[in-house]
Amino acid sequence: MLATKKTLLACVSLITLLALLAACGPTPEPQVVKETVIVAGTPEVVEKEVTKVVTEQVEVEKVVTPTAPPGRDVIIVGLSAAPDTLDPADHRNRQSETVVRNMFDGLVTRDSTSGVHLELAEEINWLDDVTLEVKLREGVLFHDGVEMTADDVVFTFERIILENMIEYPEAHTSPRKGLIAPLESIEKTGDYTVVMHFSAAWPVAMQMLVHQQIVPKHYLEEVGTEGFVAQPIGTGPFKFVSATGLDEIVMERFDDYSGGAPDLEPVGPACVRQAVFKVIPEASTRVAALLAGEVDIIQGVPAELVDTLAQTPGVQVKGAAGTQPKWMEMNVNMAPFDDVLVRQAMNYAVDKELIIEAIYGGRAVALPGTLSPYNNYVNKSLEPYAYDPDQALALLADAGWTDSDGDGTLDKDGQPFSFTIDTLEDFRPLAEAVAGQFRAIGIDAGVRFWEYSVVKPMLQAGERQAYLDDWGDSAFDPVGHFEAKWHGFVEGEPYGRGNFSGYNNERVNELIKLGEITVATDERQALYDEAQQLVYDEAPAVFLVLPEEAEAARADILNWTPASDSRINLHDVCIAP
Repeated sequence: MLATKKTLLACVSLITLLALLAACGPTPEPQVVKETVIVAGTPEVVEKEVTKVVTEQVEVEKVVTPTAPPGRDVIIVGLSAAPDTLDPADHRNRQSETVVRNMFDGLVTRDSTSGVHLELAEEINWLDDVTLEVKLREGVLFHDGVEMTADDVVFTFERIILENMIEYPEAHTSPRKGLIAPLESIEKTGDYTVVMHFSAAWPVAMQMLVHQQIVPKHYLEEVGTEGFVAQPIGTGPFKFVSATGLDEIVMERFDDYSGGAPDLEPVGPACVRQAVFKVIPEASTRVAALLAGEVDIIQGVPAELVDTLAQTPGVQVKGAAGTQPKWMEMNVNMAPFDDVLVRQAMNYAVDKELIIEAIYGGRAVALPGTLSPYNNYVNKSLEPYAYDPDQALALLADAGWTDSDGDGTLDKDGQPFSFTIDTLEDFRPLAEAVAGQFRAIGIDAGVRFWEYSVVKPMLQAGERQAYLDDWGDSAFDPVGHFEAKWHGFVEGEPYGRGNFSGYNNERVNELIKLGEITVATDERQALYDEAQQLVYDEAPAVFLVLPEEAEAARADILNWTPASDSRINLHDVCIAP
């Protein structure tokens, strides 16, 4: 066997568990050090330069139990990244939605898994396949005391679906339009009733309406978008107090809150007086802040730290099924990945189970193709590509790639099989592990790190050979996910907006569009089953893993449950007396 566990573990030896717990002091600077490695396919032992974070080890027993003053009524959350904005209509990331959904409610909301519940809507009915009637709860107040009515709902959705309705900092269309693309128009039919008109049947409407929050028409028309983002007003459990840029956002309980979803306990005003969201990008610093009692809840607990934190007095760690599948997309229009045999071989070359253990501490599952195994329409007949390096080498040989000169690297027509995995710093351990396994079968694979804003235009232009990333699947439905990654790109449409492999299969495109408008569950399942099988066979990506979402909190935080979609709902959360 060419790949060994030692080889993989060497690839992922970045920041150890003890180093993370030592993070109460300054984060050490990366250093270029020499590492002894075994070169795959040869008996040689060589030295190479690698960049690592070098730290001193600190005994776990020295970590103190978090302490805080008694009688607390403020919850502080350590976010892994800053929100883009406090405008519910002007973002496309989870951090923004986490903060926004504590100040704004939607017609419906989601529980900590995939269940959808009425929130500002009292009743929702399909009048026919393309017409949705929404009856609103009466007596719901915005934070300034003005009652929410149908006018606010119509204004909210027109601000999202119409062109250039957001005028600040310059006129532009809401980036959330794609999340409700079939909505053509909305009309008021009563003070507390609206009717939505869709271009076609849209069976995923309830799941996607979760991601749209209602804003006050009167206030936005008075102060404009610039004034609104500086002092936002919603109907949610907390109202805005202040913000330090977007790095620290302070909210206070809205005592006249309508209570949230009636069938999700507890109902009524929030339990705590204040909620604070503080951005702490470094995982080690977030952990240190929790242990020091500086924050109460943290996002993004590193997998290698979960067990140790769970055994630390005064700390609780919880997980939820993840919704961000990881894969390495291969540019199907660029050699050598324009050959389906090569792409299939790359899938067989990766030991996903070893990655799950070595990087994620067992808290992940292997991907059975394009959809998360928790997606409501996953093809249950598909199994993850097996780890079979012999099969990988056989497929590569069929494609003309062999080690013709015995130097340990596969070659074809005098050219070595050499490529670079482009990725982000967040994916460093996974990318380096995957590259190490490719090297173990004779592929010269390197890793290069980017800022997403820099590499994104290159990916969209088809200029990268391979890109390791993820894509959110928080609706638990292929809509909003499948068409973004595996449909051919269509300018001005949501199709293919995240398709960095250049994959374009006309039958898959057809199936995706049919799946969006087919109402019958069994028929939708058959359509998506076929689409998933085609993409699985043509392998435009190495389908890797789906990690769990792991968060941690102080032990006295009550009614707290991490959500699969990564959002933190503080309405339900209390602090033990």
